[in-house]
Amino acid sequence: MEKVRKGKGIAPEVVEKLHDGKIPEWFIDSCQKIKYLFPRAHATAYVMMAFRIAFCKVHYPLAYYAAYFSIRAAEFDANVIARGQEYVGEQIHKLEQASKEKKLDAKQNATLIVLQLAWEMYLRGFSCEYVDLYESEAEKFVIHDHSLLPPIASLSGMGSKASQSIVEARRDGIFTSIEDLRRRTGISKTNIEILREHGALDGMGESDQIELFS
Repeated sequence: MEKVRKGKGIAPEVVEKLHDGKIPEWFIDSCQKIKYLFPRAHATAYVMMAFRIAFCKVHYPLAYYAAYFSIRAAEFDANVIARGQEYVGEQIHKLEQASKEKKLDAKQNATLIVLQLAWEMYLRGFSCEYVDLYESEAEKFVIHDHSLLPPIASLSGMGSKASQSIVEARRDGIFTSIEDLRRRTGISKTNIEILREHGALDGMGESDQIELFS
């Protein structure tokens, strides 16, 4: 059975035994032609997993979206998805239009799937918040009553190392300025600009130094 399932066919001596047992020739020929068979136990496991996922999506929607987006974090861009349903819809439309002119590459396809799921989340009455410098986790989504708080690493270009350093540094207290943030975390100027563009640094001064004279 295992040899047939894996496309290895059956040995001559086994064929002889099948002939002795008056097994039909079509059955023997099929065993020699089969390239791959999906195990029933494996198929059953897939169906059970699909049922669990569907149940979670219906009854625990935010937990489902949080888990899915965490797994697909590389394609999840909080800068895009936190802007709301309308903006997400516009990005989906752009990718779909682009696909009519030229086949999307693997990254674009993966991004489209994530955007479509985010669109579905908005349609179900949930939303995505903006990354918060003090409340967001480094790499995990935080579930609120009717929204998801994305991780710092979900900002395109941040990376897990920079995100972890921010989470560790904030345990020692608030960041008194952008200069203080960079000094305590060691993140790059590029990371600072990503956070600034997202709005995560709004209200934070550039430096701790107080200018007495302009």
